[in-house]
This record gives sequence, C-alpha cells and structure tokens, in this order.
Amino acid sequence: MRAMSPTRAACEKLFIWRAARGKAFQNIFAEWSRRMDLQNRVTVITGATGGLGRVAAQTFAKRGARLALAATNEERLQALARELALPDERLLLYAANLQDETPMREFARAVSEKFGRAEILLQFIGGWTGGKTIAEFEARALTAMLAQHVWATWYLLQAFVPQLVANQWGRVLIVSSPSAQQPRAKSAPYAAAKAAQENLILTLAQELKGLGVTANILQVQTIDAQHERDAAPAPKNANWTTPEEIVAALLYLCSDAAHIVNGARLPLFGGG
Repeated sequence: MRAMSPTRAACEKLFIWRAARGKAFQNIFAEWSRRMDLQNRVTVITGATGGLGRVAAQTFAKRGARLALAATNEERLQALARELALPDERLLLYAANLQDETPMREFARAVSEKFGRAEILLQFIGGWTGGKTIAEFEARALTAMLAQHVWATWYLLQAFVPQLVANQWGRVLIVSSPSAQQPRAKSAPYAAAKAAQENLILTLAQELKGLGVTANILQVQTIDAQHERDAAPAPKNANWTTPEEIVAALLYLCSDAAHIVNGARLPLFGGG
C-alpha cells in the first residue's frame, strides 16, 4: 500500500478540521436562532406609528411575534396594519393618548383579553423640546416632557408589568438619551424627563430580579429615521442611530439569550 504524502495527509486533516468547525458553527447558529426566536411572543409597542415603532413592528412581525400596537392617530395605525398584513389573531390596534392612566389600563385589559398576557413592552412614546435656558422656558414645557417620557412609562409599567411577572417571563425596553446622564445646555425639560424615566426602569430592574423579567435602556443621540447618516455623511450626523440598528439591539434584548442582561444602559451611538 502506497504511503500518503505528508502534504496530502495535512490537506485531509485540514479538510476534516474545517468540516468539523463548519458543523460546530452550524450548531451554534441553530442554537442562537432558537434562543432569538420571538414566535408568538406578545409584544406591546407604544408610539408604534413613529419611525422607530414602524420598523420595530415590521421586524418583530417577521420574527413571528403577536403585536399590540398603540398610538394616538388611528388613521396611521390602520395604515401600519395594512403594511404588516397580519392575520387578526396576531394583531391588536389601540388608538388613545397613553399619557393618562385610564387609557393605559384599558389597553392592558384589551391585550389580556385578546392574547392572554403581554410579554414584551417597547415604550417609544416621547418627544423633544429645547433651545431655551431654564429661565426662558415656560413650566408647561417641563410638564409636557414629563407626561410623554415619565407618566407614559409609569402608567405602562403599572398596567402591564403584573402580566409579565405572572407569566414569569418578560422584557421591558425604553429608548433614552445620553442627556439623561450628561445634559446639555438649553435642554432642561427633556434631560430632566429622560433622567426620571431611566430611573423608573433601573428601579424596576431591581424589583424584577429573580422573576424572569428584565428591564433595560437603549441610549441614542438622534434616531436617523431618514438614513441621512449614510446618504449624506456629515459631522452633525456621525453619531446618529438608524431605527434598524436600534431594533437589532432590541431583538437581542428581547430574546432568551439576553436573560442575564437586566438594569443595563446600552449606548448605541459614537460609532462615527
């Protein structure tokens, strides 16, 4: 029997090693995909018709989630529903101002009646105001920011978190800003509201330890809904974050793979 040349033997060993490594990677990817699965997860999205809300709804729908979408404008909600084209059993629409307690509790009741419980909470209600000093702002500017960022979050948590705890599985996510920790001049109402909102989530994370539910924060400077950063790069938009980038992080944090991540602030800026 003719002996195999050292070169051929080395090549065969390399082939076997690569095949084994490829199989290992396939197994890892399969396990990762399984743990990232959102099939039938009941996902509540507030502020669903905004730039981020729409992308989140579309992406989570493709992953098999059941969606409960809330926004103030019913026409825009219906337009989003037509885009999603989901069967009725996978979609609930709720048009209301969720900066008040009663509409939020009614929304939670509707979700429970249709889907049995909520499992994922994505809180996207919020806006921005700035451009004045504290002395120049009227008090109503602070009142508006607190309503959008703090009270909407407070009512969401009070209405829905008991469902997550009862289910022994859940994810709570908000999108915040570095202004919560490092406020800039002429942005006091927004920065104060974001700081308060973040502390609601961080406190909740401590209360949820050991209950199968996590609460986390994603921080962005500006949501680049129009993808200006890529279409027309400039110093002003170098640190902007696209909705797709935010949703990619949300997918991970809403998965079983992220069960250990709780009470975290994840910065999604600075890549420019």
